[in-house]
Amino acid sequence: MTNYEIMFIVKATLDDAALNNIVKDVQKIITDNKSKVIEFKDLGRKKLAYPINKEVSGFYYLMTVETSHSIIQEFDRKLRINENILRHLILKKESE
Repeated sequence: MTNYEIMFIVKATLDDAALNNIVKDVQKIITDNKSKVIEFKDLGRKKLAYPINKEVSGFYYLMTVETSHSIIQEFDRKLRINENILRHLILKKESE
């Protein structure tokens, strides 16, 4: 298993219930596949550097996960098709 750091931005125009559901769904993708979320941070609402799909701000989240490469590929695919997630970035952490 490898450690990955994932940052994603969710639309700020969503209500609290929808926002919580999206965050839980993102975490569930990892935990359902025998992987674990090591750390999860809510970085809050921030203004975007440039508009993305007419959105000017978004909720930023950062999580560290321990998983395999194949699960990260599936995670990436699911985040790409979710229209409520504006952007995401997955980085492989170097072993210490």
